[in-house]
Amino acid sequence: MSLLYSNRNYRLLFSASAISNLGDGVSALAFPWLATLITRDPVLIGYVAFATRLPWLLFSLPAGVITDRGDRQRLMVMADLLRLLLTSGVIALITFLPDLPPDDRVNFYILALCGLAFLLGSAEVVRDNAAQTALPSVVAPGDLERANGQIWSIEQIMGSFIGPPLAGVLIAYAVPAPFALDAVTFAVAAWVVWLIVVPPRAMPAKRSMGAEVLEGFRWLMQHPKLMRLALMLGVSNMLAVMALTVLVLFSQEILGLSGVGHGFLLTAGAAGGVVGGIVCPGIAARLGAERSLQVVLCLFPVMFILIYVTSNPWLVALALFIEMFAALLWNVVTVSYRQRLIPDGLLGRVNSIYRFFGWGMMPLGALLAGWVVSVAEPQIGRELALRMPYAVASCIAIALAVYGLLRLRL
Repeated sequence: MSLLYSNRNYRLLFSASAISNLGDGVSALAFPWLATLITRDPVLIGYVAFATRLPWLLFSLPAGVITDRGDRQRLMVMADLLRLLLTSGVIALITFLPDLPPDDRVNFYILALCGLAFLLGSAEVVRDNAAQTALPSVVAPGDLERANGQIWSIEQIMGSFIGPPLAGVLIAYAVPAPFALDAVTFAVAAWVVWLIVVPPRAMPAKRSMGAEVLEGFRWLMQHPKLMRLALMLGVSNMLAVMALTVLVLFSQEILGLSGVGHGFLLTAGAAGGVVGGIVCPGIAARLGAERSLQVVLCLFPVMFILIYVTSNPWLVALALFIEMFAALLWNVVTVSYRQRLIPDGLLGRVNSIYRFFGWGMMPLGALLAGWVVSVAEPQIGRELALRMPYAVASCIAIALAVYGLLRLRL
């Protein structure tokens, strides 16, 4: 914990991440739960998740150029203030709902919710890329694993351990309440980031965005191991989003959980992230990067298989714990690897290209989840249809693990 005591800039960045991720954790439950209050159609609920993730596909590349060109601190502040305004828009939507016929009301609400989710996701792309790119400028290279582990631990504590159950309690009290808290967290996070004193850096000469993105692509193509990691992350994230998109219906209809119960279920994943953030730097140091990633790939299918075969909330909680622990081990290894390897002048762009592949496939997972359930339900019934995305994901995850064991070399 000495970094938190000795490094003021890191302490402020750490605090801002904690506060903004509390808001993210609240909205992670509140958004899909609000969608289920509007409709039970898995395809429409998938559209909301799709809209949330789509910006990672559309805006990762320009966000990288903006991050390398601009003031990363200012970008974080502006992104959080924009999220404050957009979350206020969600509150307005809930509070001043138009009186429409039932079918029109569903279509209007889902379309409006998708629009707000898309804009919030767009601001998140810029904010997260700027934050990850700024970290090496506030900590020494030898502290990156520890700093990343601590930040991801607090993000899991606030975003998944505290945020979702708190959202469940708030949404049971009043539907707009979790979004009001969300807005406050973004305002406070923006203020904390503004207090950071970032060392000045030389700004590159501005060129066309296409030329700058191409420069980042060329650098990444010259490092095929990093490109392989990006593509494997993309498949993994697609499967994770497929699982999480259906989980809100799975939780209600198969596990029989309320909003509060679903929130506590999500805390199991947070517990895996917290434990992972604490112990994964040590695991990575002991096993080495390559073997650590092989462990992750072997753990990843377990989550989907467990959820597919069970109706027990405790086993689902265990699955989420395993998934988040594995994800933290992957991140501790790969993000620190990128932050060391990529030159500072290219860090924003290459990070954004990496995320274009690694996160850009997430919206596809959201759409696949809704479509799989919708197509399967007439043939096999509602319950088995809600399990089918986990069956599909487990098969793909096993294939990915075999590929990684054979081809992944660092």
